Amino acid sequence: MSSPVLSSVHIHPVKALRGFAPAEAEVQPWGLAGDRRWTVVDASGKVVTQREVARMALAAAELVPGGGIRLSAPGLEPLTVEVPEPTRTVRVAVFGTPVEAVPAGDAADAWFSGYLDAEVRLVHMDDPAVRRPVDPEYALPGETVSFADGYPLLVTSTGSLDALNSLIAQGGHADEGPLPMNRFRPNLVVDGTGPWAEDGWTRLAVGEVTFRVAKPSGRCVVTTTDQLTGERGKEPLRTLAAHRRQGGKLVFGQNLVPEHTGTVRVGDPVKILD
Repeated sequence: MSSPVLSSVHIHPVKALRGFAPAEAEVQPWGLAGDRRWTVVDASGKVVTQREVARMALAAAELVPGGGIRLSAPGLEPLTVEVPEPTRTVRVAVFGTPVEAVPAGDAADAWFSGYLDAEVRLVHMDDPAVRRPVDPEYALPGETVSFADGYPLLVTSTGSLDALNSLIAQGGHADEGPLPMNRFRPNLVVDGTGPWAEDGWTRLAVGEVTFRVAKPSGRCVVTTTDQLTGERGKEPLRTLAAHRRQGGKLVFGQNLVPEHTGTVRVGDPVKILD
């Protein structure tokens, strides 16, 4: 087997929306630069994701110079949203945890409310260094995260995806496979490892940056959502439930915390340190 390499990098500027795959990305203490610094919340301030609204998969966000974003979605004119001035914050809830965020403004709110046919707002995390700590059960003091589900980065491997797709086919469910990696919305994808090799990782280096493995990634209904159509199926949760249940969770991939900053690039060697 060839030596492991970083095969792709993925940034999702707005939580739950489609992102993009650059050739390289800056690693900041709370994740890849620009990743999940924006999120949509409902009228009560609760974060809205593909868990509740599958068609969020069809909307996309790209970064523009200065840190703003360009939004696009079927049936709507694209909208560019600049980073709002942090003159005031509102309290939002990320899986029950209160987080202060900066409102993006009326134009963004109207754009998303029209697309989702619900009263929602777009908010921005102005300072990830202070806004949201990583789960203390798995964090070191001072570690923080953006609006990602819980950890700065998620790594997956093509070897494990191939193995999962084989299990789906062997289970008689080939009509739903093979599944693409975008079902799992990772930040880093590694090629050149054996199936489930990441189960044994505790530290790794990707190019010039080292990472600590915090915990396996427990998967949810978002993985059953076709990221191109918004339609839901039963895979991969059905197969993960049969083969990849750990601690009451259905797992695929590993959550990472950077040990320092730097840049990762497609093609970088991946070294398993521990």
